[in-house]
Amino acid sequence: MHRRNFIRLSGASFGGLIISSYTKAEGKKNHLIKLPDSVSVQTDIGWFDLQSSDKNKWAYKDVVVELKPMADIISVHVQSPTIALKTIKISWQHEFAKTAQLLGDHWERSYGDLQWKSVDATAKMPWYVIEHDDNRTNCFGVKTGCNTICYWQANEDKLSLSLDTKTGGNGVQLGQRKLRCADIITTKDEANENVFATARRFCKMMCDKPRTVSQPVYGINDWYFAYGNNSADLILQHTSLMSSLVTDSSNKPFSVIDAGWAIKSPLMPDDCCWGDDFAKSNSKFADMGKLADQIKKLGMRPGLWTRPLCARHDEKPNLLMPVIKGRDDPKNTFLDPTIEENLHRVKNYLITYKDWGYEMVKHDFTTYDILARWGFEMTDDITESNWHFNDVTKTNAEIILNLYRSIREAAGETYIIGCNTVSHLSAGLFELNRIGDDTSGNEWDRTRKMGVNTLGFRMIQHKTFYEADGDCVGITNKVPWEKNKQWMQLLAESSAPLFISAQPDAIGEEQKQFIKKSFAEAAKPQPNAEPLDWLTNLLPSKWKLDGQEVDFDWS
Repeated sequence: MHRRNFIRLSGASFGGLIISSYTKAEGKKNHLIKLPDSVSVQTDIGWFDLQSSDKNKWAYKDVVVELKPMADIISVHVQSPTIALKTIKISWQHEFAKTAQLLGDHWERSYGDLQWKSVDATAKMPWYVIEHDDNRTNCFGVKTGCNTICYWQANEDKLSLSLDTKTGGNGVQLGQRKLRCADIITTKDEANENVFATARRFCKMMCDKPRTVSQPVYGINDWYFAYGNNSADLILQHTSLMSSLVTDSSNKPFSVIDAGWAIKSPLMPDDCCWGDDFAKSNSKFADMGKLADQIKKLGMRPGLWTRPLCARHDEKPNLLMPVIKGRDDPKNTFLDPTIEENLHRVKNYLITYKDWGYEMVKHDFTTYDILARWGFEMTDDITESNWHFNDVTKTNAEIILNLYRSIREAAGETYIIGCNTVSHLSAGLFELNRIGDDTSGNEWDRTRKMGVNTLGFRMIQHKTFYEADGDCVGITNKVPWEKNKQWMQLLAESSAPLFISAQPDAIGEEQKQFIKKSFAEAAKPQPNAEPLDWLTNLLPSKWKLDGQEVDFDWS
């Protein structure tokens, strides 16, 4: 039976005008966004409206945008043989309810600023938008792993999806290639389903195959007390102290060595987050394979931080990214990820870490190193204009995906944590993703902002995209223990990863007993935590943990 013969259009409720609902032969209810009302494209000389006779194909000169309904998605394809293409914008007439609240995502990590907003308060909403009022919830998004950078925009009578096809800051040159830009997917709330459950189910629909872990992930990381001033001796002291608090020998925790271990650049000897060669350790660490073995003997699984796109101080110029406005220091230059020799180097890093015996690798800074902007700076655009990679035929999304796939391939079964990675492109490739900006071992306000907000609004992605890593509990003498204790409890009982960064002289008997309890909780499978007041609270304080309502005081 053709789908059009059993489509049942939803009523006049908000969202109903652009979402059609239909029941498959087996009784499952599906939803599909209708074909758009307009399509436009941005080229190097401006914006142009496309024309269509049937709403499936839209054209301007030799640019053709094709929308293909397929089961529960509409797949967007584009051809542009001679025109460099920057953006495709697809729009629907859509009447939002006056009481509607919208929630979007972030480009990469979030920055303590995720929240439900009224329609007139929203800007660009990366990847998906969830529309909710007192009665209904509608979800609009694109499938993970898409070949363009996508965002939604809304006003009182229109919903738009923009698909950024740029390469660097210029239009992509596709030539004769047809690009599958993205697959648009939508859903509506089901009976007796609250907005959190609907949003979580929608995240599962967006990612077909999240990369799973065999057991819950937890452990330690030295960053939030060492801040790069670390050494092999400090790592072993930290590991020894914390391993004595582990009670579950069937699921051993990780000890992740953060920035500070790699050989320094002679041009930047004091920058802990820069390295000249991330396959070589500095004198404070010496034999990284031996250190991995020592961590294992102490009862933990070794993990390692890396920054794979750092160029060497004497790098061959033909391997480098171009100079970008705002990032033009000749002392720190970056490898162009579209050059095969550079991808080979990145792969060799991962193979080296695996050979050393590290079971988890945290790779960092790649979004900034590729696009020269942090996520919170990507308001007008994701990068500066008027620059390009060595390969001008691939979109930024394709270039980032190719880097991630190279890391995944080389890592094999090694667990990968993406940090400063593009969330929607990480899903299905990395076991873990750092979902927010850094928490802190120095200021509680930063942990509250970056940690609590991030976990509250991205728990819908936990186990649907990846393991959602809300970042560490930084236990130091600078942060009140009664605050860190709550943050540790939330992480330990959420089913999300728990990482603790514990300054040895800040660990007394009370801290030890609570860490022991938290490790035991984090080591076992648990129900996913649910923020109960996320619709109204930027820092959710009421949570459902293992079926019980728990109140936190984040003040």
